[in-house]
Amino acid sequence: MEATKILPVLKKKLAFLSGGKDRRSGLILTIPLCTEQTSMEELSATLDYLLGIPSEKCKARGFTVIVDGRKSQWNIVKTVVLMLQNVIPAEVSLVCVVKPDEFWDKKVPHFCFWKEKDRLGFEVILVSANKLTRYIEPCQLTDEFGGSLVYDHLDWLNKRLVFEKFTKESTSLLDELTVINENEKGSQAEKDRSSESNILPSFDPETVLQTGHELLSELQQRRFNGSEGGGGGTAWSPMDDELLAQPQVMKLLDSLREQYTKYQEVCRQRSKRSQLEEIQTKVMQVVNWLEGPGTEQLRTQWGIGDSIRATQALQQKHEEIESQHSEWFAVYVELNQQIAALLSAGDEEDLMELKGLQQQLSDVCYRQASQLEFRQNVLQSAHEFHMTAQDMSQQLDGLLGMLCADVAPADGAAIQQTLKHLEEKLKSVEGALQSLREKGQVLLDQMSTQTSFSYGKDVSIENKENIDHIHSVMEDMQLRKQRCEDMVDVRRLKMLQMVQLFKCEEDASQAVEWLGELLDALLKTHIRLGDDSQETKVLLEKHKKFVDVAQSTYDYGRQLLQATVVLCQSLRCTTRSSGDTLPRLNRVWKQFTVTSDERQHRLEMASAFHTAAEKILRESPELAELMVDVEAYEEVETVGKGLLDRLTVPVIFPDGSEQFFGSPGDMASSAESIRERMKLVEEKRFLQEEVEQRLDEEALEAGPRES
Repeated sequence: MEATKILPVLKKKLAFLSGGKDRRSGLILTIPLCTEQTSMEELSATLDYLLGIPSEKCKARGFTVIVDGRKSQWNIVKTVVLMLQNVIPAEVSLVCVVKPDEFWDKKVPHFCFWKEKDRLGFEVILVSANKLTRYIEPCQLTDEFGGSLVYDHLDWLNKRLVFEKFTKESTSLLDELTVINENEKGSQAEKDRSSESNILPSFDPETVLQTGHELLSELQQRRFNGSEGGGGGTAWSPMDDELLAQPQVMKLLDSLREQYTKYQEVCRQRSKRSQLEEIQTKVMQVVNWLEGPGTEQLRTQWGIGDSIRATQALQQKHEEIESQHSEWFAVYVELNQQIAALLSAGDEEDLMELKGLQQQLSDVCYRQASQLEFRQNVLQSAHEFHMTAQDMSQQLDGLLGMLCADVAPADGAAIQQTLKHLEEKLKSVEGALQSLREKGQVLLDQMSTQTSFSYGKDVSIENKENIDHIHSVMEDMQLRKQRCEDMVDVRRLKMLQMVQLFKCEEDASQAVEWLGELLDALLKTHIRLGDDSQETKVLLEKHKKFVDVAQSTYDYGRQLLQATVVLCQSLRCTTRSSGDTLPRLNRVWKQFTVTSDERQHRLEMASAFHTAAEKILRESPELAELMVDVEAYEEVETVGKGLLDRLTVPVIFPDGSEQFFGSPGDMASSAESIRERMKLVEEKRFLQEEVEQRLDEEALEAGPRES
């Protein structure tokens, strides 16, 4: 009977073998009755299962049955004792009925077990729990009877389930492995037939062996613990070798290991044969495909395309071919590893065949891989060549667009920037052409080596088309670049002329500004007339130089504007500023001319004034022979008044506008200086008149005396 079939009943713990022994070394069977009604059928099934566990030798020593009736009724106890007569009459040596204190005394006379010994076949005694030690050692009793033996029913049940499971699986596995191993000893035909059938056992041998080893280790550990403390109160394990047949586990493990080792060798041989046959089949599949459809695919792919899109289409097609080859190359790698593993095993009979298969497979795969790589490199070079050609074409288109567009920059700096950009574009085109030549040469070199991978096919015609296309692209780009260079030279000359034009216009405008600044300086700072004739002469000289500078500035501006007209005619364009600059230049120059003339006239009047005044002031009024003529005084007065009047008059420009020299304060200062000089002259005149009057009086007095 298996525990799994009555597992719910066993879990109720209606009876159990605690592992304890009586003084005759007989096993102790405990039946713990409870207050609830006990099913005799379940108890009988439990006893049948428990009595099937010990060996015959152990059974021969008899059982001591402890019926714990402290929580049950007398009639149930009596029924159980009578049932023992039917279940295990020959094996029972003694039945100890544990009674409650002073509970059954009145009922015992109705049924005396000692009188029924002959009929029952075993002795029955009523005993209190504390007096069980008269018959059984305390170390063989569990704690509910005051003993020290530890018993865990669930743990025992779990281990029992493991033991039965191992026994069942190992026995079945042994039978299957034996049949498989015996079949392997037959003829080759039987081996083939057996190899075709399923040789996998129902249970995993590794798992069963692992379970057995764990079970054996548990049994040995329990036995060791129990034997060490048998007399010292330590629990005696019920998973003893007498209960769970430790030798049986060991015997099963030994047999299972032996048959499993043979089975492993059988599997290895079968796997080796199957693997070798599979390798041969796969090798021929790989070789046949690579030398057949694979090679045919590559034979049809030799073009390089005439554009990026065409080359990309060829690359995509090549990727599809590579993808198909990759699947077979993956099989090759796997096969190579399998062959290497078989070669390392060192079986002489298969070495030559395996090496031949490996060499054949490697030769075909490497040759095909080399062809794929070569084709990929050619297409990559072609793609780079067409990419460079397209990039150069776009650069040439951009450069041509710049050259064809009208040049209308805002100033010379913009023209310089445009010219710099144009030079950079041309330099970039030159670099692109050099790169195109290099990539084209690489592609041509690859084309020259393509015949070695032609698989006997004449590819000279297709190569010639590819080579002609490469040369045609490079020559076309060279011609386009040359045309652009010629146009760049023309545009460069035109832009340099425009730079010169803007420079002339800018300098002409600058000349106008300078002339305006000179006019402004003449009106605001050139206001002094000098304190004497010498200073006035110096100012006149400075004024002439100042006018010469303004004249050269005006002439420079006129020359620049004339150059602007010539450049505009050469460039066939109208200047944006010369039409306004020339009138401005003439207007400023006329204003400057009027102002400088007025300044010249005032300085000349001041010079005449100071000269006349200084001549008068140098004469000594005491000397008759140095008397100044009246006309000289009148000249000083006339020139001085005229100069003072001139200072109050503004400069009137040709457009009718007016402008004064300096500020009113500056003019007042100059007028004051003239008035002071005129005052000195007037005082000199008064002195001279007094001298003349005195001389006249002296002459009148001397006349009468002489007469």
